[in-house]
Amino acid sequence: MGKKKRRKRNETERRSSEAWIEKAQQSIWHPFTQMKEWEKEVPTIITRGEGVYLFDIEGKRYLDGVSSLWVNLHGHRKKEIDAALIDQIQRISHSTLLGLTNLPAIDLADRLLKIAPPGLTKVFYSDNGSTAVEVAIKLAFGYWQRKGGIERKKKKFISFKSAYHGDTIGAVSVGGIDLFHHAYEPLLFETVKVAPPTCYRCPLSLAYPSCGIACLEEVEKTIKRHRSELAGLIIEPLVQAAAGMLTAPPGYLKRIRELCHRYDLLMIADEVATGFGRTGKMFACEHEGVTPDLIALSKGITGGYLPLAATLAVQPIYDAYLGEYEEFKTFFHGHSYTGNPLGCAAAVANLKIFEKEKVLARIQPKIAFLKEQLDRWKQWDHVGEIRQVGLMVGIELVADKPEKTPYPPEWRVGAQVCRGAKERGVLLRPLGNVIVLMPPLSINIRELKRLLAVVGEEIQRVTSRIK
Repeated sequence: MGKKKRRKRNETERRSSEAWIEKAQQSIWHPFTQMKEWEKEVPTIITRGEGVYLFDIEGKRYLDGVSSLWVNLHGHRKKEIDAALIDQIQRISHSTLLGLTNLPAIDLADRLLKIAPPGLTKVFYSDNGSTAVEVAIKLAFGYWQRKGGIERKKKKFISFKSAYHGDTIGAVSVGGIDLFHHAYEPLLFETVKVAPPTCYRCPLSLAYPSCGIACLEEVEKTIKRHRSELAGLIIEPLVQAAAGMLTAPPGYLKRIRELCHRYDLLMIADEVATGFGRTGKMFACEHEGVTPDLIALSKGITGGYLPLAATLAVQPIYDAYLGEYEEFKTFFHGHSYTGNPLGCAAAVANLKIFEKEKVLARIQPKIAFLKEQLDRWKQWDHVGEIRQVGLMVGIELVADKPEKTPYPPEWRVGAQVCRGAKERGVLLRPLGNVIVLMPPLSINIRELKRLLAVVGEEIQRVTSRIK
């Protein structure tokens, strides 16, 4: 679109912004949003994006500090992904994967298996992170049921407190954030919960590394106690993202893999948030040389363009579902838009960008710069802990630093910081009193400096005012 046409369209949108705002307030129910409060707000209506920036209906520009909820990788309106979608639309936008296939789905599956941890051999498509996890849970459960005999007792899953794996019932069952999940407890299947490796508030009152990762001993004891009934273990590798960017100590993930192997349960890695370069490697499991039995992928898979997900499995799981028609070993699961050609075309273009632009190598200086700058903030009175893995960052703000005392929720400290940043042209979304930074991988150093300057100043402004 030419500049003159775009300018005219933008002017038309601004003139009608009041009507759009009224419609938005009347019709949309927003996710994870208290609508009683929202109804009093003037909604920000995003109309376009360019690089790491978003623009609202009034023409105001915002730096996208959380990648439009952790999905955008290479910036908005990336020409290679735009072109791939236009090309695919001119061919076909959707056909079912039930009994048919399509070229983008084939190409993407081949590419995913080539970059995934070694040993994963099959790709099952779905629509989003929750469904990718649901697929993994059902595949793991079905694997043991199809093996038969005593193995059919293996029906439960071990998962971590404060975990988040999505919002569908199966994903909620293996989740562990009470604020999100407790209300649905009557609907959930039973799981075995263990404490996560949260070093900042260690439940064992120990300190890393002198602790020797003692929390793993409790995990092993729990696995031993329930060994005969456990089908699998699900984990967010390295980072429990929605819990507040809680990070595991080095070596923890590898030892979890060893425990799963030793006690014969399937390991599911939920890389929905951590996948596709966020941690500095393509997948978080690579940091410790881990191959899970199942891996759930979504969010960044299409570069932040379209809903798509994939669950990758090792060959023995796939083989367990093979049989004669009348044996009914089929994996009876699917989605209308499974393997959608548009989504897969966007994902193929996304992976080509990683290769062509050497994205993983180019983000290393950005990761180092971010760490260097954030290290200075650790001295601030109300910064309890800064947790960083790659370009995933959680800054936990506390009322009392020595005691690690959280701010009362009603003070809404995290929300205050993000509101102030938004007024200054930076879009963030907090996790309680944890300020999340997860910019697009394409952000440059100058833009990172701007992001850090605004966020740092807002943290100091808000925390100094409420001492």
